[in-house]
Amino acid sequence: MTIRILLIDDHTLFRSGIRALLQRQPDFEIVDEAADGVEGIKRAKQHRPDVILLDLNMPGLSGLEALQLLVEDLPDSAVVMLTVSEEAEELATALRGGARGYLLKNIETEALTSAIRRAAAGEPVISEAMTAKLVQQFRAPSAPAPAARAGEAPSLTAREREIVHGLVRGESNKEIARELGVAESTVKIHVQNILKKLNLASRVQVAVYAVEHGLAAS
Repeated sequence: MTIRILLIDDHTLFRSGIRALLQRQPDFEIVDEAADGVEGIKRAKQHRPDVILLDLNMPGLSGLEALQLLVEDLPDSAVVMLTVSEEAEELATALRGGARGYLLKNIETEALTSAIRRAAAGEPVISEAMTAKLVQQFRAPSAPAPAARAGEAPSLTAREREIVHGLVRGESNKEIARELGVAESTVKIHVQNILKKLNLASRVQVAVYAVEHGLAAS
């Protein structure tokens, strides 16, 4: 299966480097690239790629603004933020906005290619360095304490909570299955049940919800 990728970044040199790097992968196809959000949205609608690598800080239409339009118009395309920003607030905003992932531009090649494949498969991808920042963002003193809000969450079984912990860590179904000693298909069924119970649409939303409601530490 070929994964069709669109690059949206205002730095020409960076786009050229990423294109050259990703084109070495036999299962990747770079369908197009754009230097700003407006052009990126236009080309995304034209090509309907599997994965969109989107810069956060661009002149004119920002990455977060472009994200909102892309998610609305192309729900089947996985939008992954690829940025230098390590701000927890921007990470949280992107995930709430429907981004499939949030990766830092200093990511290793192997980690990037793996993340693209996982995003195309419907899994959330977040740079390891940003996971702790995500937790800190939702546990800021200004926010209600997670313990006080945990009671708002629908009842999850012990196994479902274990799987939620894996989702918060950004693990794939295969990784969670290996840790819990169960079949990957079993994990997939549990994830579907969790999404239904929490009335959420994606694994990333589950991870954000879990941190907000104290499920990540329960």
